[in-house]
Amino acid sequence: MARRSDERTIQQAPSRRRHPVRGPSTPAARRAIELFDNAPRGDRFHVRARWWTCPLPAVERAVPAKGRILEVGAGHGLLSFFLALSSRDRDVTGIDIDVHKIALADHAATRLAPNEATIAFAVVEPGAMPDGPFDGIVINDVLYLLGDDQRRKVLADCIERLAPGGVLVVKELDVTPRWKYEIGRLQEIVATRVLSYTQGDRVEIAPMREFVDQLEAAGLATTSARVDRGYLHPHQLVVGRR
Repeated sequence: MARRSDERTIQQAPSRRRHPVRGPSTPAARRAIELFDNAPRGDRFHVRARWWTCPLPAVERAVPAKGRILEVGAGHGLLSFFLALSSRDRDVTGIDIDVHKIALADHAATRLAPNEATIAFAVVEPGAMPDGPFDGIVINDVLYLLGDDQRRKVLADCIERLAPGGVLVVKELDVTPRWKYEIGRLQEIVATRVLSYTQGDRVEIAPMREFVDQLEAAGLATTSARVDRGYLHPHQLVVGRR
């Protein structure tokens, strides 16, 4: 049985010991990736690369194990599927401005068995967000594509839509260590400006402290951790609870 996120403590990951990145070791993870087997080759590659380069299991553990869950900037839906398949008590909605990626997610959803997961996707206008309240809201590698004002507005809108006891999970890139920051920044510049696979015209990676300060100023209790051990990118995780 999946444990509720409020029973877990997010620990600061050791930074010096080597820790190999693990593949999709759970049935939910393997199933989430399998749903994209019929996707175009480039999208299949992106989904698999996403799993290997992003600590999605750490994100999943921070999300409430039941209730209404919203993923903001769901893209192709890999994390949304992983959340829904990891706990049948989650009702997951993934939103994004990218029509192609949401179409890919919708197609993957048609491969789910009846009652296998409760999940839906929607294309939204930039800045739009469905009405709450939500028991959990997840933002995974989205805020670095926004300017400072827009980034703060998205976080404020998410906080406003949290149910009492609701949890906001923010997984973004950090600015340290510097060598990981440069790798992550270069990759995202290629994705946005060269390949145009990710929608956005800027890459502004903010320090983890910025997110902590905004969540705490809004009255949320926060925990934060680096979750980049074994990864080339400087992943940070900030969790705020109303």
